[in-house]
Amino acid sequence: MGKMVSENAVIVFARRGCCMSHVVKRLLLGLGVNPAVYEVDEEDEINKGNGIDQKVQFPAVFIGGKLFGGLDRIMATHISGELIPVLKEAKALWL
Repeated sequence: MGKMVSENAVIVFARRGCCMSHVVKRLLLGLGVNPAVYEVDEEDEINKGNGIDQKVQFPAVFIGGKLFGGLDRIMATHISGELIPVLKEAKALWL
């Protein structure tokens, strides 16, 4: 997973068929970003770490090799006008 994140300016880890994941993907595409998308099936969502089952939150968006956040963070930064500069800095947008 770390290699995928580092090799893509923007990558979205999404639950297959999730409407929130669809919104994130459509917003990024609408802005001119072509994000890499890794879809996860529901049965693969449990992260077994330290003997404790933890549910991973989707969608998870990585920009510039770092976890940026989910739908709420993407929408908040888009509305405030901060998303485009972040995407440009990560070389996900050229203009």
